[in-house]
Amino acid sequence: MTTLHDAAVRGFASDNYSGVHPEVLAAIAAANDGHQIAYGEDAYTARLQEVFAHHFGEGVQAFPVFNGTGANVTGLQSMLPRWGAVIAASTAHINVDEGGAPERVAGIKILNVPTEDGKLTPDLVDREAWGWGDEHRAQPLVVSITQSTELGTLYTPDEIRALADHAHARGMRLHLDGARISNAAAALDLPLRAFTTDAGVDVLSFGGTKNGALGAEAVVVLDPAASEGLTYLRKLNMQLSSKMRFVSAQLIALLEPSSHPDGDLYLRNARHSNAMAQRLRAGVEAGLADGSISGVAFSQPTQSNGVFATLPDGVADELRKAFRFYDWDAAKNEVRWMCSFDTTADDVDAFVAELARLT
Repeated sequence: MTTLHDAAVRGFASDNYSGVHPEVLAAIAAANDGHQIAYGEDAYTARLQEVFAHHFGEGVQAFPVFNGTGANVTGLQSMLPRWGAVIAASTAHINVDEGGAPERVAGIKILNVPTEDGKLTPDLVDREAWGWGDEHRAQPLVVSITQSTELGTLYTPDEIRALADHAHARGMRLHLDGARISNAAAALDLPLRAFTTDAGVDVLSFGGTKNGALGAEAVVVLDPAASEGLTYLRKLNMQLSSKMRFVSAQLIALLEPSSHPDGDLYLRNARHSNAMAQRLRAGVEAGLADGSISGVAFSQPTQSNGVFATLPDGVADELRKAFRFYDWDAAKNEVRWMCSFDTTADDVDAFVAELARLT
């Protein structure tokens, strides 16, 4: 097939814009020959259970799915009765970026709480954690957090443990949207289980697509008592892959223990994208210090692979002519710049240079 795009074009809009990591493509090809049983009864999906147990602990169950929205909706649906509600930050993906899928597909009421940094605290949870037994109110039975958050910030293991203990003491469960969980693990320099299983998370969505996969996520049940019916809900929600070996092979490629000196592939990719975000921020900060850049301010700390900033009037649209990125809050001239596993130092430096030219 003829290549239809210009591979030299680079952007900072989303880590979904990048291609597939070569090792993930190789894993798909390696799984391709011959026949394997469909719908998850294959050798690769069986191996995936072992790989997830290595990272999250014995007894966990992983259900491969196609995308993050599917993982979130299906995972949350398995945690809730029909009358249940989810407490989440107002910026949470399930609240603002999933087209109403939690409500329309799963019938879940989302009780959203405004936050400054995208993170919930026990006190913020308590703004919506009330009304149990009131037949007129959707019952708050799950707290959902995102790691790393939609604002690029991170929860520490202690912060997640405090939320888990707070939720559990009130009869609620804790769900974690891990679309960028690998970036969090890399930034915190901790094993995945340190801020999930060991911190009291009950069910999580594991994201692979933003970290170099073609389209591979998983609902991971850490506490079997917190979830039921996933075998049926995955099919009901159109997230059951007939040729599941190719989804599982991608996640194995990312997560399988590696002898590579820089660690497993999920960590190598995440460390690189995080480092490129730090380089981008440092380049802008240097420009502000020497006067080559003016009028730019950062609106969030840069803790993972996203940089949030405000720009002078008109600069965003001019800068987008060279590098695509998204407005975060257009009313405030706030933008988001995302780095990927394949973002290069030259990409970042060219972006900073163009920003300097325009400001």
